[in-house]
Amino acid sequence: MRRRTLLLGTAAAIGATQLGPTIARGQARWKADKPITIYNPFAAGGGTDVHLRLLGETAGPLLGQPILVDSRPGAAGTLAPALLLNARPDGHTLACMSINSLRYPHYQPANWNPIRDFTYIIGLTGYTIGIVVREDAPWKTLEELITAARKEPDKYNYATSGIGGTGQLTMIEIEQSTGARFTHVPYKGTAEWSQALLSGEVHFICDGAQWAPFVDAGKFRILAMATEQRIPKYKDVPTLIERGINVVGQSPYGLVGPKDLPPNIVESVHLAFKEAMKDPRVDALLDSYIQAPWYKSPAEYRAYAEKYFVDVKPLLIKAGLAKG
Repeated sequence: MRRRTLLLGTAAAIGATQLGPTIARGQARWKADKPITIYNPFAAGGGTDVHLRLLGETAGPLLGQPILVDSRPGAAGTLAPALLLNARPDGHTLACMSINSLRYPHYQPANWNPIRDFTYIIGLTGYTIGIVVREDAPWKTLEELITAARKEPDKYNYATSGIGGTGQLTMIEIEQSTGARFTHVPYKGTAEWSQALLSGEVHFICDGAQWAPFVDAGKFRILAMATEQRIPKYKDVPTLIERGINVVGQSPYGLVGPKDLPPNIVESVHLAFKEAMKDPRVDALLDSYIQAPWYKSPAEYRAYAEKYFVDVKPLLIKAGLAKG
């Protein structure tokens, strides 16, 4: 109920209506004339891949063509949107952009700028970050894991979805707050890091709650959540803040297009995916991964990106990932 209320409340706040408003000041609603491809920044079979495909089942017919999801993991989840640099701004090639794309150019050479080189279309959802161990792990609390890492620095390793991602930044802040030191092992996505934890290749995961099905199946156990408040589904799991570590993981994602995408195409795609977000199956899927709708209109999404791109740099400098 809270999830649906938040979504509808945001829509009401900007005066949104159903899928029938006038498009871009009287321009005709755009229809695709060939299948639409969305580049997914993470591995096939993961939660983002499944989410995009499910949204596409509704959005595709509204746009007149099937929507294909093409997984292009790599470069900390920034490879997919970077592929849009060579795409025509005709609406047939889009990308899912994670928040990593707003961090990456601060600490790695990039031939693209996240504010200048993309058209922001719609905010979709975000990952809920948690620290998860195998069910048979010896640590029953986060404090026990931190104590072990203080005694034997760098012995214990953790998996994330990439260098500079929310998982690693969360762990860097935990290290700075507690004095513990861990070894980071980046992977391309859920399928890889889940198997790494199951096999004992890593000691724990700090990443989005696409680990939730493994927790529900009794294979993984959560030590702490990097959220402002406890998650109702896991009400017995404390937050980092409750443990005296003032860290909240932030990791939303949405759809972007190539630079200079025409306004009527932007609005048509935006409205189609906004409608798709209302599908109860989408709510159920997000619930299974402990995610909530993060609806942003094109203007709201761009404003968020512009602000975060500036605000995150001091944290990256503090973490040693970027230079001043």
